[in-house]
Amino acid sequence: MQVSSATTKSAYASSTDAATLAATPKKTMLGQDDFLKLLAAQFQQQDPMKPMEDTAFIAQMAQFTALDQSKSMLKQMTQLSSSQDIVTANSYIGKHVTLDGGDDQTISGDVSGVEMADGTPRILVGDKSYPLSAVLLVEPGRPSTTPTSDSTTP
Repeated sequence: MQVSSATTKSAYASSTDAATLAATPKKTMLGQDDFLKLLAAQFQQQDPMKPMEDTAFIAQMAQFTALDQSKSMLKQMTQLSSSQDIVTANSYIGKHVTLDGGDDQTISGDVSGVEMADGTPRILVGDKSYPLSAVLLVEPGRPSTTPTSDSTTP
């Protein structure tokens, strides 16, 4: 009787685990927390008569450190890329650009400013804004057709 109840309990547990796994969203990558959980589980499950060798522990800690440094470098590279996009957009101010307007059409005009939308810069041409990826050609600004007054002439 005891054996059958354990079997029933085991069958119930495995069906519950399967339902939980089905409801849990799947991750595509292991993260820092996952690594630490695996390491802690490894320590708990190790044979006390055969503990983990120092070299294996050091190798795992080196992998953990490399993972942490990679995440930090990725964050810094993303910030650098964002800053570079802002500098590029600002350099277009006053320039004449040709843009991909979609549907095989191009749009030309002078860049009058830069606006930030969702953390990314967009250049203003006329009364519309465009992403930097739409820029096809950048030319020097065209001379103004508005007459200027010179204070030295009568």
